[in-house]
Amino acid sequence: MTDDPKTLVSTGWLAKHLKDPDLRLLDASWYLPDAGRDPKAEYDAAHIPGARFFDIDDVSDGRSDLPHMAPPVEKFMSRLRAMGVGDGHQVVVYDGAGLMSAARVWWLFKLMGQENVAVLDGGLPKWVAEGNATEDMPPIPRDRHMTVRVQNQLVRDVTQVAHASKLGDPQIVDARAPARFRGDAPEPREGLRAGHIPKSRNVHYETLLNADKTMKSPDETRAVFEAAGVDLSKPVITSCGSGVTAAILALALERMGHTDWSLYDGSWAEWGMFPTVPVATGEA
Repeated sequence: MTDDPKTLVSTGWLAKHLKDPDLRLLDASWYLPDAGRDPKAEYDAAHIPGARFFDIDDVSDGRSDLPHMAPPVEKFMSRLRAMGVGDGHQVVVYDGAGLMSAARVWWLFKLMGQENVAVLDGGLPKWVAEGNATEDMPPIPRDRHMTVRVQNQLVRDVTQVAHASKLGDPQIVDARAPARFRGDAPEPREGLRAGHIPKSRNVHYETLLNADKTMKSPDETRAVFEAAGVDLSKPVITSCGSGVTAAILALALERMGHTDWSLYDGSWAEWGMFPTVPVATGEA
């Protein structure tokens, strides 16, 4: 793979740059409740040397009833300052699943106008499998100011998505598993209808990953999107269950050079709950 400090870097790249003074490493592990995993406890037991723990549920909008919605700017800035992450840093985000929640934090940094942020391809499992070191002590952060310029074009709300669904443009691409997209499988969150946003296409995020949870090449991911009926000459809105795996689609699009994308932050947690928006079932 080609290392790109703005999208995706390899474990080899990280091993080479781990001691760089301007590198900031974030463990952004997060799991669905039914996974039975405690990301903070896992971080405390073993993380890549120098990594800080990034709590997706904490660095979010506490005023919203929806899960881990993007936080207000002030909250993002204060949380990151406390972690010692700010201007002039190269940020690398990883997670304990290989490549799942790290992409969400990559998107959040992009939303806040941060360019120098990448996801670690294959994450902690690949790092450990290759025999690289971990540690159990958190680093001692020094405050660093961060300049934030919100990139509103990277996020969409329910009204904008409903408009896109009616017109079929931008295209909506759903990262959930096919059975959930079709409405055959129950949603992990209670009280949500089953199915998908009308006119959306289904690209299950796992189809973009190799067996070791590294991302497939840009040519391979382009083929996956096209096979799902996505017209890559149009803008794309990515969606999923709660705005986490939708970011994997966004990361793949960005790597392919398809930069006209945005993420539906509320995703199915919001759409599936709204009684006034239509729901489609079956194949796209």
